[in-house]
Amino acid sequence: MTPEEVRRHFEETGALLTGHFRLSSGLHADRYLQCAKVLQYPDRAGALGAALAAQLAPFGPGIVVSPAMGGVVIGHETARGLSVRAIFTERVDGIFALRRGFALEEGERVAVIEDVVTTGKSTREVLEVLGKATDVDGVPFRALLALEVPAWEAGVCPLCAAGEPLVAPGSRHLAAKA
Repeated sequence: MTPEEVRRHFEETGALLTGHFRLSSGLHADRYLQCAKVLQYPDRAGALGAALAAQLAPFGPGIVVSPAMGGVVIGHETARGLSVRAIFTERVDGIFALRRGFALEEGERVAVIEDVVTTGKSTREVLEVLGKATDVDGVPFRALLALEVPAWEAGVCPLCAAGEPLVAPGSRHLAAKA
């Protein structure tokens, strides 16, 4: 699947949003990928997962681990494409943990799957839970689509200066929204 085809999936489902968004990192941006909007369609989720699995197959992962919430569906579909297990981490008191009896087997090769990577914080946190080094320099990274999206600290955000309404669509701060 080409990046253009991936982008088409996002555009056709309204998953590529424009506006003024507070990202999970706290940075502000004028675009946001609401992956849940594209992944709600099993055929599209399966196609995206299969495409990611094709990129990861040469690394021989034996398990896929994703952070909840955003990475669960794409992680599952990628694992389906690789014919391996899929598990996920969850935040407990704000910190990722393996729950529900999930565990790695000794020596198991892991692929960490995210729906969107901005700063890489969630990926590093998942690696830390798995007992892996959190320095991800040199770790293979694959993406179905790379977008150049400028992001700003709140104090220098031109959208804030223009008075644009701010939306926080991510899942990291769900408890704060409730």
